[in-house]
Amino acid sequence: MFTFHSMTDVTLWITGTVVFLIILSTRKNPLYAAGSFVQEMFTSRKFAIHFILLIGILFINKIELIIANSMHYKADFTPSIFGLEGNFVAWFQHLFLNNTLTYFSTFFYVVIFTSLMIASVFIYTYQKNYKMFYAVCYAILLNYIIAIPFYLFFSVSEVWSFRPDVQFLMGHIFPTFEIDYRPLSGVHNCFPSLHTSISVSMAVIALKSKNKFWGLFSVFSAAFIIFSIFYLGIHWLTDASAGLVLGIAAGRRGIRISEGKAWVANLFGNLNKNRDFQKQSLD
Repeated sequence: MFTFHSMTDVTLWITGTVVFLIILSTRKNPLYAAGSFVQEMFTSRKFAIHFILLIGILFINKIELIIANSMHYKADFTPSIFGLEGNFVAWFQHLFLNNTLTYFSTFFYVVIFTSLMIASVFIYTYQKNYKMFYAVCYAILLNYIIAIPFYLFFSVSEVWSFRPDVQFLMGHIFPTFEIDYRPLSGVHNCFPSLHTSISVSMAVIALKSKNKFWGLFSVFSAAFIIFSIFYLGIHWLTDASAGLVLGIAAGRRGIRISEGKAWVANLFGNLNKNRDFQKQSLD
């Protein structure tokens, strides 16, 4: 089996996994997908703006963590969550505890989760399924926009940090998790579970894309990621339930916006219309 010793190891695994998923989903050389992406970045203003916004979400997440650490408002709702659902996570973890599951759960939580988002961008771009690419951008943005206020004002701690009968199994496979990965995800940013919501959004969009392999793989991955957040001792059942609702809603809304059935789509549509008009004027 494997062990993640640093974020370099994680990055290499993610890169290899994305390449593998692109091959399985497109049946083509992954360099073709990379070429299509680069071409769109330089020829489509709409595409480039959406991708830049997608990357910008990562910085929004970093800013949220900085703001949360500096806030004087420190209300902790973890005891209320525990009072609501009790020892479900402890029972769940002890029921399935197994070394092989620990490896696979960590891999899905750390590698597959990120690979779903990255591979989606390249797969949809290569297949010229731009509506699904835009849907991914909108869905991820909606997930973060809705989740961040909860992270700031509805603090819920990860299960293992609150309950001594729950192990943080991630540390067995990724010993430097708290140093290398933690800056991307605060220990008090539990409700709703973004691992649940984003993976579910990717599955909702993948099913709509009509790529049979990618749809089935995304659904399976979302299901196993939800399993992993309990098994690894990270999220509460309440977090996952909220994440499931958010993920479905964000995925469906992202598709709706990308199909031009919401006002946001008109904003980007006008950008392209203005660009085309300028080109015609120059001609």
